[in-house]
Amino acid sequence: MKFGDNLKKLRKSKNLSQEELADKVKVSRQSVSKWETGEAYPEMNNILQLCKIFNCEINSLVNDNIIDLDSLDEEIKMSVVKFKEDKQKKMKTITKVIYVLSRIAKVCTMIGIVVMALLMLFTPIVTTNVKTGDNYVKIFGEKIEYERTEEYVKLKVDKEEETIKNEDEVIALNKIIDYVEDNNMTKVTIFVEVVLISIEGILVLTYLVFRKLDKLFTNIYSGDTPFTMENVNYIKKISYLLIGIVVVKLIASGLTNILIDDGLGFTLGISDVLYILILFSLSYVFEYGYYIQQDSNGKMYGDSDE
Repeated sequence: MKFGDNLKKLRKSKNLSQEELADKVKVSRQSVSKWETGEAYPEMNNILQLCKIFNCEINSLVNDNIIDLDSLDEEIKMSVVKFKEDKQKKMKTITKVIYVLSRIAKVCTMIGIVVMALLMLFTPIVTTNVKTGDNYVKIFGEKIEYERTEEYVKLKVDKEEETIKNEDEVIALNKIIDYVEDNNMTKVTIFVEVVLISIEGILVLTYLVFRKLDKLFTNIYSGDTPFTMENVNYIKKISYLLIGIVVVKLIASGLTNILIDDGLGFTLGISDVLYILILFSLSYVFEYGYYIQQDSNGKMYGDSDE
């Protein structure tokens, strides 16, 4: 909120018309109108006069937000508090949505962790029951025939056929078929286990990220201010966990490249680095806000009775 908006709000809180205020300041009504619309700015002697009329400090009148509530009389103070309350409720609604979504994501990733753990247990059982032949593979006696080119892969199970033409899916399926045809089942089992363990590690770290997000935005929602050292530490821990996810991807890529010519494609992308840098920057913004708040000895968020 700028000076003109502050002036208009204070004038209305006193039930003064522009003409009445102009009489008190000894200027024209047009001058008051221009001040409120931002077309003009009052001289210092007029600002001092306005502060006397509204019983407020200069800082409160010219700042972007009216924050020095103690300098205002009770009638104006209630109006300003109401304004702040409305704004804070919108912010708290957003934070509530985020921590609710974080809790849902925690449950989803936990389910994924359990599924990956079960797949790791059952992979050796499945691979020992896989037999390969000329353009076919048998899994638990179920024969899957395939015909493949660089443009498509046709799968046939009993009398049902499916042709896959999506470029990425065709490339992936051809790599899998080449690998199964060229290697024994022990090596295939090791490869699949490495992939599953990597995904499991990423899911565990992702779960911890959502757990920290849940706590962070729960604190912001229920606290008087978002600028606390506890919240700063949550943001930093989320950054460390994201670094962990990147490291797991790189390790997985290296291991799978050892087992096959082309790995999972887990590489360190610019987006990974960017996300982590943004989070670290955000943690320092919060820390800076925390120290500013300490110096000002005031709350910067919410009301204690909410």
